[in-house]
Amino acid sequence: MTLLQIEASHHVATLTLNRPASMNPLGAAGDGDAFVEACDAINSDMAVRCVILTGAGRAFSAGGDVKAMKEKSGNFGGSAPEIADGYRNNIHKILRALYALRVPLIAAVNGPAIGLGCDLACLADMRIASQKAKFGVTFLKLGIIPGDGGTWILPRIIGEARAAELFYTGDVIDARTALEWGLISRVVEPEMLMIEANALAERVAAMPPHALRQAKNLMRQGRSTTYDAALEMAANAQALMHSTADHMEGVDALLEKRSPRFSGD
Repeated sequence: MTLLQIEASHHVATLTLNRPASMNPLGAAGDGDAFVEACDAINSDMAVRCVILTGAGRAFSAGGDVKAMKEKSGNFGGSAPEIADGYRNNIHKILRALYALRVPLIAAVNGPAIGLGCDLACLADMRIASQKAKFGVTFLKLGIIPGDGGTWILPRIIGEARAAELFYTGDVIDARTALEWGLISRVVEPEMLMIEANALAERVAAMPPHALRQAKNLMRQGRSTTYDAALEMAANAQALMHSTADHMEGVDALLEKRSPRFSGD
């Protein structure tokens, strides 16, 4: 079954993990390429201004395929160097593709997001969750470690101490706890999840596309640069934005007390 179902409407692209019968596991052959293809297409399409990532069925993603681990097949078979290359050439492609998205990404977490599935959600810029969502990074319970860069991702969102608690205990937390810990920004009733996600995405997509992408880039670069360097990048990006038609549209709309209509010019 194809991993990703892709839909686009009103400047919003929705990526749905589409293996509901097995709780949307990741790591089958071609999964990385599917994400690379989808994310590259989004990055090259200025009509797309926001992306929603969710899961089909009752789970967001249960993470790596435990049955494949048991069988020592696919990504989890072969010698140690072969397994390492499997991560680099498939699973890491999934994560790198999402991380490289130039437009804002919303994770609409509909159910369990475990292991790799949790780290996938954590790559989003915004996360909202159903009351049925659960989060866990349970790698150590399987005798393995986060092979997907999770030890880099999660502490940046919830802090070192809480990330350590999850990693070292393998505990799974519910949506309310995830909200208290800052892992997600809101919890909604299950039937409202995609309605809320789309409403948020549409508010994001109403922004000027070039400025939106620049803003995301500046936030991303700000994680690893100095304040002086951030100011210099901001000055250069701002100069470009001042020359756009969308900037003048925003100014005119404010002065005329109306909603702006951004065209991407």
